[in-house]
Amino acid sequence: MKILFLGDVIGRSGREAVSKYVPDLKDRLGIEFVIANAENAAAGFGITDKICRELYGYGVDVITTGNHVWDQRAIVGYIDSDPRLLRPNNFPSGTPGRGCNLFTSASGQRVLVINVMGRVFMDAIDCPFASIDEALENYRLGASVDAIVIDSHCEATSEKMAIGQFSDGRVSAVVGSHSHVPTADAQILPEGTAYQTDAGMCGDYDSVIGMVKDEPLRRFTRKMSGGRFSPALGEATLCGILIETEATSGLAVRIDPVRLGGRLKPFVPDWS
Repeated sequence: MKILFLGDVIGRSGREAVSKYVPDLKDRLGIEFVIANAENAAAGFGITDKICRELYGYGVDVITTGNHVWDQRAIVGYIDSDPRLLRPNNFPSGTPGRGCNLFTSASGQRVLVINVMGRVFMDAIDCPFASIDEALENYRLGASVDAIVIDSHCEATSEKMAIGQFSDGRVSAVVGSHSHVPTADAQILPEGTAYQTDAGMCGDYDSVIGMVKDEPLRRFTRKMSGGRFSPALGEATLCGILIETEATSGLAVRIDPVRLGGRLKPFVPDWS
């Protein structure tokens, strides 16, 4: 099975990149399942029910999030009604929504998606490692499910790497989000799990991690706030990871980055 994981979708330009490129990529590469982290899709902060429906219409199957999931307050009352919208699984018990769920691809294959958030330099929430163990208790890769993908939403690269090694051989892929910069370490770990530390962002790279440059520069250089951050609206680069899994085991056989549009050098794998 071919699975596309899209890095953090930032504002309107990021959504436009998803609209522009995802349908063609699905047709051209035979992609059967699409996951997108979209916690910054609503003007750079959070997500709305309308944007969820918009992204589903572009071909996204599942939306993952992270520390910005609650930035749009109306999402609190919506998230329980949308099984395709995930929040980190290691939020405390009783938090609205769900952190993992089982889905069926267009070709009928069963895909478990787990969304976890790190704790290094981030909010003090429950342990992501224990949360992964708990999520995997009732599922076995290659038996009860055909693929398992973890969105590892962390600040520290070391924590993302640790989650990858911790999950190696038990899941199809661990892909990092949150940092908005694509890393160059796409690989298949020793026990067969595809891994990349960060998928990057679907956003305008003439920016500071997707935000208009003026305000971040003011805060860095003058230590003064002049207002809110706002997403850059130039042409976005679609950044993601393409993973192919083996039919019987569910483990990864190939992983490559995907980059289209905007300022970054384009790359689409030739898996013909």
